[in-house]
Amino acid sequence: MPQCAGGLDDRLAAAFAHAARVAPRAPALLVGMDTPQVDAAALAEPLSAARRPGVDAWYGPAADGGFWALGLANPTERLARRLLLGVPMSTPGTGRALLDRLTAADLTVHHLDLATDVDTILDARRVAAQAPQTRFAARLRSIDTALEAAG
Repeated sequence: MPQCAGGLDDRLAAAFAHAARVAPRAPALLVGMDTPQVDAAALAEPLSAARRPGVDAWYGPAADGGFWALGLANPTERLARRLLLGVPMSTPGTGRALLDRLTAADLTVHHLDLATDVDTILDARRVAAQAPQTRFAARLRSIDTALEAAG
């Protein structure tokens, strides 16, 4: 779906609202595109039907203080807006601010594993080393090879 205008908080809230309209009784999970090391297998168990009862939200903390994933068991536009609008994005306190909102909304939160999101070249190298079999790591190796050849 095309992104709406506005800041990241607006766009994330709109994505949850869209998910609620398309599949009103289905959970929704948003995963940051800057976490190429995360794959379906890593999410299968914590998001499985057997683990879902009693969980209202899933939160994936990022090493830089942000978050790489947010899931809602029963997303609604109202809940998404309440949780996300006004949360300062891309700061070391973003994750804490979101967790505070989840707690204030009295949601039971399942914490996903800590992950590094790719914001810098050092992050990219760290992530590629963690997941050397990914297309991301292969592409980074090819860029490094091209740079070395260019001298």
